[in-house]
Amino acid sequence: MMALMAQGHVDLGFIGGAEVDRFGNLNTSYVGEPAHPGVKLPGSGGGADIAILSRRWVTLMAHERRRLVENVSFVTSPGHGDGTPGWRQRNGLLGGGPAAIITTLCVLRFPEEGGEAFLSSVHRGHTIDEVRAETGWELRAAGHVEETPPPTKSELAGIRRFDPEGFWTRSA
Repeated sequence: MMALMAQGHVDLGFIGGAEVDRFGNLNTSYVGEPAHPGVKLPGSGGGADIAILSRRWVTLMAHERRRLVENVSFVTSPGHGDGTPGWRQRNGLLGGGPAAIITTLCVLRFPEEGGEAFLSSVHRGHTIDEVRAETGWELRAAGHVEETPPPTKSELAGIRRFDPEGFWTRSA
């Protein structure tokens, strides 16, 4: 898989993380100060390769204020860096960066040129206020925030093959 990514053959990767910030940078290394981390995490596990080499990627995670933070404690997998347009190219990163953060509450998307995530849609049964309350930065929203469309029966069957425990599909 890594060789395919290095050759530019992976259009979309998926990564989970302990923390993600408003620019899509992911942390899977530690939480807290480097010298004395409060929590030690497993590390990249290939996530950095996906973040650097795939044409774009999607972050999947539970939506909790402690996980969607203003700035990650440590950048394990770089997103859009400091959020300035062209940051990834200036830093020699091959892939296009994060396209979306899909959480248990909503979908956050990124401007095409990179930058800060914005609220695109809210999952059925949740509200914009709930999403903002569980986000660790001042979350901007698209001009019109839609309800996230439910998956089709065919899409749901495909997802359930990769989610046998029902983490993402338990209420769908």
